Amino acid sequence: MDLVWICVIVGIIAAGVAAYFVRYVLRQDEGPQRIKDISAAIKEGGLTFIHREYRTLAIVIAVIAIVLALVPGLGWKMTVAFIFGAVSSMGAGYAGMNMALRSNGRTCVAAQKGLNQGLRVAFRGGAVMGLTVVSIGILGLSVLYFAWHNDPNFLITIPAYGTGASLVALFARVGGGIFTKGADAGSDLVGKVEAGIPEDDPRNAAVIADNVGDNVGDVCGMGADLLESYVETVIAAMTLTTVGAIVAPWVTTTLFPTLSADVAVQAAWWLPLLVMAGGIVASIIGCFLVRVGEKMEMSTLLGALRRGTLSATILTAVFGFLAIYFLHGNLALFWSMFAGLIAGALIGESTNYFTSYAYKPTREISEASATGAGATIIRGFAVGTMSTWPPIILIAIAIMVAHHFGSFYGVALAAVGMLSTLGVTLATDAYGPIADNAGGITTQAELPPEVRERTDALDSLGNTTAATGKGFAIGAAAMNSLGLILAFAMAVGIVTLSSTGKLTLPPELSLLSVPVIVGIILGALMPPIFCAMTMKSVGVTTSAIINEVRRQWRDIKGLMEGTARPEYGRCVDICTRTALKEMLVPSILTIIVPVLVGIILGKYALAGFLIGALATGFILAVTLNNAGGAWDNAKKWIEAGHLGGKGSDAHKAAVVGDTAGDPMKDTAGPSLNIMLKLMSVISLLLAPVLIHFAGLI
Repeated sequence: MDLVWICVIVGIIAAGVAAYFVRYVLRQDEGPQRIKDISAAIKEGGLTFIHREYRTLAIVIAVIAIVLALVPGLGWKMTVAFIFGAVSSMGAGYAGMNMALRSNGRTCVAAQKGLNQGLRVAFRGGAVMGLTVVSIGILGLSVLYFAWHNDPNFLITIPAYGTGASLVALFARVGGGIFTKGADAGSDLVGKVEAGIPEDDPRNAAVIADNVGDNVGDVCGMGADLLESYVETVIAAMTLTTVGAIVAPWVTTTLFPTLSADVAVQAAWWLPLLVMAGGIVASIIGCFLVRVGEKMEMSTLLGALRRGTLSATILTAVFGFLAIYFLHGNLALFWSMFAGLIAGALIGESTNYFTSYAYKPTREISEASATGAGATIIRGFAVGTMSTWPPIILIAIAIMVAHHFGSFYGVALAAVGMLSTLGVTLATDAYGPIADNAGGITTQAELPPEVRERTDALDSLGNTTAATGKGFAIGAAAMNSLGLILAFAMAVGIVTLSSTGKLTLPPELSLLSVPVIVGIILGALMPPIFCAMTMKSVGVTTSAIINEVRRQWRDIKGLMEGTARPEYGRCVDICTRTALKEMLVPSILTIIVPVLVGIILGKYALAGFLIGALATGFILAVTLNNAGGAWDNAKKWIEAGHLGGKGSDAHKAAVVGDTAGDPMKDTAGPSLNIMLKLMSVISLLLAPVLIHFAGLI
């Protein structure tokens, strides 16, 4: 039996479990009419935004598909793979967000029964996103394998699948991030700081837009983001086994020494897919292990989620070892895969340490807030900057270990290992926005204080898991981008591999050569420019929301007294229009710049460009993500009753810090990792074009 059928079966099982979770959540009580109305308004706003965003995105996809079909060296198969990847990413994001929109009100009602029931409903709602992504990812790659694996250009074609997924992910992340953080920051500044009313107060016209944003940015955007990471790690590993005439002997003699050349290359293709399949099974088991008692302590709640993720990590290591053993691979490959798996888990823990209020760094930000907003900003940025050293050192160690045991195929396999538990990791991330929405609905529906305490506990956990998920995504992006850069370098003939897997570099790739230096400088410039554009867009949206909420308080009589209803839809519409307008320029810039560098300056400059972007982008993404997460939880720590609690001067300063951190952790930071991957996979896709025009470069 063709081993890819195992991947197909596992993908179908994951889809079946996701369907079971859908059925479980939808069978839960929707609550009284007030909760239904609020949840329906959030659902309507979320679907309205995503439909309009996808219509805009469809035009961009169509234009790029036509270009791919016309460019010499590419062809119709790349066009089909590109469209297939884009549709897969859109479907994954839409399915996960649709479920999240239906889970928030039910989580609110479940929290009235107890903390464990609230966690179960929210987590299973998020698990739909996680399992849908891995199911679509592995089934999509399997479809491409069955369709074209006999085509000699198969491994030149499949990067187009990753490019389509990356394009959708970038638009979803940037557009959703601008929407959610513009609404969130505007709501907080005009509500908490200016008017002194509680978070999610129904008198604030921006609260529904804020709730909508949690879904379009942190669910749909994250799902699309990690789907493309998921498929691109496999694409990089598969590509590294067969680009260049010298690679097949290396695969045979080093990775699968007991197999013939043709069978060894097939095994090298199958291995990353089988590791992913094992990770899916492990993730399903991990999802069923998440449960908690009624203690509303962060350590207890974190322990419940850790039980699921740690169990999945251990099981994935076992399944990965079995896959290597039964494929007759060199068992040294296990250590390459294991290095990535452990690095991913430890990056999550380091992010948790720097962003959770259960630990010292975030509590120090809360204490700094007692002396003013300036101190909050300074301490928070210091925490974010300091938090960069663990993930960077972990990635460096993982790369060295993986390369030692498996050469550059081992590095790509480490990225596969890191993302293999995505099913449960993404579930813990997507759970957060559902819990956040449930807390907002609790306040707007005026439910008893003990219910809000439970949803606040779930929300605080969600803030931490969201930060952890973003940290994991950034680490995976770094490993993924490195694998794609190596595949690009081999595809265009910049480097070759010996029969032992060692690189041979041409003189043109010297770090002192002009094309490489220019490329590194230009690449290092891209991440800060990209961040500046996206954060400015959030500022534009925030200002528009503040002005609209002020206008409604001024013009709608009885609104502040609670006798009139705000025009929630106007804020949703403002966020939608502004986000769709503002997302275009940074997204298009990400697509065009590597193409221009490759065609105008050549393949050596493009290699330097990708390396420069990866180095600065990785550090900047970690800083922004962790600083924003720490500011958010520092505010939560004060709101839990410390340092004067809600309404105190420390709380107002913490709100300012949280507002500054919002676009950093939910727009610029997460979008950076997609930018890095998209530029890398576009370069790999561009390889045949660079070869075709070799005389010009």
